[in-house]
Amino acid sequence: MRARKKEYTEVNVFDAGCERIKYLFTSFDNVVVNFSGGKDSTCILNMTLKVAKELDKKVIVNFYDEEAIHPPTIEYVERVSKIKDVTLNWYCLEFKHRNACSIEHPYFYGWDKNETDLWVREMPDLDCVISEHPNFKKGQSWQTFSETLPNKSDGTTVTLTGVRTQESFRRMKAVSTKKNDNYISRNGHTAIAHPIYDMSSEDVWLCVKKFGWDYNRTYDIMNQTKMFEGYLAQRVCPPFGEESLRGLWMYSQCFPEMWHKMLNRCAGVATAWRYANTDIYGYGNIEKPSSTTYKKWSNILIDSYETEEVILVKQNINSIIKRHYDKTNDKIPDESPHPLTGTGWKFICKLIIKGDLRGRTGPTLENNAITEQKKLGINSFDEAVMRFGSEEYKNKRFKNK
Repeated sequence: MRARKKEYTEVNVFDAGCERIKYLFTSFDNVVVNFSGGKDSTCILNMTLKVAKELDKKVIVNFYDEEAIHPPTIEYVERVSKIKDVTLNWYCLEFKHRNACSIEHPYFYGWDKNETDLWVREMPDLDCVISEHPNFKKGQSWQTFSETLPNKSDGTTVTLTGVRTQESFRRMKAVSTKKNDNYISRNGHTAIAHPIYDMSSEDVWLCVKKFGWDYNRTYDIMNQTKMFEGYLAQRVCPPFGEESLRGLWMYSQCFPEMWHKMLNRCAGVATAWRYANTDIYGYGNIEKPSSTTYKKWSNILIDSYETEEVILVKQNINSIIKRHYDKTNDKIPDESPHPLTGTGWKFICKLIIKGDLRGRTGPTLENNAITEQKKLGINSFDEAVMRFGSEEYKNKRFKNK
């Protein structure tokens, strides 16, 4: 299904978000806020508290502690735990996390009870902290675990997130394929909702300023670095993942005490700190060996992974290749991105080097295609389809036009 075009209304995004939250409170038996401590979950939490007060409701908040997180984040979550109308569940469980610092050791377990000497910080000593849970098995991701929490006997449950479409094309597509309730994804007695999907980073910070909301002081520290006013780059997230790896330098500069513990927490941290923003980790302009093509080099790069990770990498690459041939009969270019699909073997090599085990960077193909279209003087996606699309895809694309 194709994504729908943006539509603008006279209602401001804050009021629209509150109306969506009010609808969720009246449509579900239980409303839960997934809280990370970042600016977006700050916004969704405070908007939910506002609506809950109007409806005389309580707010359940789930925080999944990933151990290696900024000290001001911990301080902020502690303050949230003291809010009168909040019931906070602070989960400190042995979640499985991505370690993109190392190909040989691509995962680590937060709060691993067998490695207490390596913990980045002490486990919080608060009544709301949950370090054991009957639904949890070591090695689950927090996302998988969270799906087991809503109890069917308690009625329907909706979980609110601070996902916003400004942050990625993938997120935009996720909320633009339905006309009604496009921000709600239902699954039986549970649902996930993104009520502030149409807010920008500027909107979020305007709300913080206008309403005097408390917020994570990590952002103040970020604003003292080269990330000043880089709203989309300022993310409060675990440091060792594929996307956040490039911000390791901030921990070493801003949180030196924690940084010394982080160096020993996962394999490859010191190397990633030094080279995460270079071609060694798939950023910038990578260069293949002169004696081969990018297509052949991709096979050499894949062979550097262990068996389990090879399967994940191949699955992601195969999905990109399939997507290409679903739209065109043209061969995948070796270097430049294809102007319709954005696919090229050089780009695929970058994904393999990055270790894209979750398929998170594939959506940048859209941007690759747009850039190539501009170089060729192509003014629209439909024009690109007419020039490069297969007959089957053309018929599918234009049958309703």
